Amino acid sequence: MDNLKEDLTCSVCYSLFADPRVLPCSHTFCKTCLNNLLRLSTNYSMWRPLRMPLKCPNCRSVVELPPMGVDSLPTNVSLRAIVEKYQSDGAPQQPSCQEHHRQPLNMYCVQDRQLICGLCLTVGQHQGHPIDDLQAAFIREKRTPSQLLARLSEQRGAQVCELGQQLEQEKTRCEGLVSQDRQEVNQFFQALEAVLARKRHAYLEALDKAGAEVSGAYDPLIRRVKALQEEHLDLVSLGSSVEEEDSPLVFLEQVHMFRERVEEFIKTPVPSVINLSLAPRAAQHLQQHWPAVTIGSLEEAPVPTVCCCSRHRDRIDGRARCRRREQLLPLLLLLLLLAAVAATWVEPVGFSVLSKLGQIHGLSSELMMSVSETAGSVFAVLQAAVDGWSSRLSSVSEEASQQLAALFKSLKSH
Repeated sequence: MDNLKEDLTCSVCYSLFADPRVLPCSHTFCKTCLNNLLRLSTNYSMWRPLRMPLKCPNCRSVVELPPMGVDSLPTNVSLRAIVEKYQSDGAPQQPSCQEHHRQPLNMYCVQDRQLICGLCLTVGQHQGHPIDDLQAAFIREKRTPSQLLARLSEQRGAQVCELGQQLEQEKTRCEGLVSQDRQEVNQFFQALEAVLARKRHAYLEALDKAGAEVSGAYDPLIRRVKALQEEHLDLVSLGSSVEEEDSPLVFLEQVHMFRERVEEFIKTPVPSVINLSLAPRAAQHLQQHWPAVTIGSLEEAPVPTVCCCSRHRDRIDGRARCRRREQLLPLLLLLLLLAAVAATWVEPVGFSVLSKLGQIHGLSSELMMSVSETAGSVFAVLQAAVDGWSSRLSSVSEEASQQLAALFKSLKSH
């Protein structure tokens, strides 16, 4: 049966003949195969008109086909009958090619490792690929798995297993390092967060104290103003009721009471608006001090003591200082006058005592000159101070300066 199948197989498509046609060279091929071969033959210029050349796949001789083409070739009736009888006798049906209609998949493409038909090999996408019989390829490759298993030695397997264990150990070690670093990073930033939380709490606590100062400054004033508002509304209501009173006696009594309350309301001092400000301000303090703070010095980062102060505090402090200077100026002048009187009183005695002390202790003339120069410098300083004060208290300062000048001149002369 196998030899019969070979005789009934087309040499182009390697399938059983389908509508076999005989060429003038007596070789038989399927009609479809001849049409495909004729389609591939494109050089007609050398042949006579209305004649189509075709090269026989078996003997390679060029034959001429009539104008009708393959349809005009005679059918090999006997061969077709034998093929039909062979197929009817129960020959196994092979799967057909999806690309080429009714072409059985009877060849194995070694390159693409799939079954193909004869047209796939001759004119299809498997043209030129090496082919083999499926059963022969199966028998040939049947020994391949055992050969491949022999190449997998036990030493190679043990080496791979050991390598896998080493990789797992290294992975576990590195994961431990990552986990340790993650824990250290969390602890570090948790410590930073704790320090920042303490600084934030301290800053907010300072602001809370400042807020308490603001409430302590404004709340009493607000309560006094609200009390005055309520008193004003009561007086307006009382005035309206007095106007509507018809009884003369009651009217006069209520007018008297209304007059007293109005006068008392008018005499009540009205609190003035105070303008408070926070010092230092948070944004300014943070911009001035915190940019230089490092992580290591975070614990020593400054937290200010926030307090409330008047916006005109500097101006008020300046006025207070002026008032204090004005209050101390007469006392200073009085002290200068007393010094001048004392100097004039002790002039003959003082310098004689100095001379005697100089004789007793052996003071040199140079020492006396240095004392005199020191007195002169003191005089110059006091003279400049007196000149500065002369614009306000001219009469008193002139008298004091004259006395001081006389005092220091007497000191220089001695």
